[in-house]
Amino acid sequence: MSRLRTGIRSTTIEPYPSAAAGSVVITQGRTRVLCTASLSPQVPDWIRRDATGNPEHGWVTAEYSMLPGSTPQRKKRGPDARATEIQRFIARALRAAVDLKKIPGVITCDCDVIVADGGTRTAAVTGAWVALAQALGDVPIEPVAAVSVGIVAGRTVLDLDYALDVAAEVDMNVVMTGRGRFVEVQGTGEKGVFDRTQLNAMLDLAAKGVKQLMKVQRTCLEKLE
Repeated sequence: MSRLRTGIRSTTIEPYPSAAAGSVVITQGRTRVLCTASLSPQVPDWIRRDATGNPEHGWVTAEYSMLPGSTPQRKKRGPDARATEIQRFIARALRAAVDLKKIPGVITCDCDVIVADGGTRTAAVTGAWVALAQALGDVPIEPVAAVSVGIVAGRTVLDLDYALDVAAEVDMNVVMTGRGRFVEVQGTGEKGVFDRTQLNAMLDLAAKGVKQLMKVQRTCLEKLE
């Protein structure tokens, strides 16, 4: 089993050349995700329009996939229930970062997992936020990042890789803003239950990890300026 840790895995976010308005690769431990943000002027039909026919706001959505070579056993192409749930998780997190009224059209953030070793959904949020910020340019955006946390062998652990995730009694994904507010908390007792004290300890540790990830995000944005 991997070493139990109270800090995030070695993490980098680097610009990645593509035709998208925003494009980066996030590497977190062995997990590696390509995140792009593409702009479209068309908005969904369900978005209300004002008296002049203009949409009242834009939209941010996401798509997530694990590439065939991302896991030891080849991942088949095509949609699946897990990917659908994860891309909704990513999209909700990213929409919390922006004022949709200031977004022209739709921004789609694609998150393609190149190597999967735990924490792909949280890495996708953290990386896609940078791609989204790059695509938005001067439009204000609130810092948002995500990290996993859990209880392994009775200890609270941050940023679980695959080995830790498999061994975890409790597994949780936490999305937070730069002001320390929670966007989403997904927590499950995989092989046991947890009490309020343990919950508080996991949330405190997650907050510590999110702050570390936001420093990495800022470093990448500085390179993109």
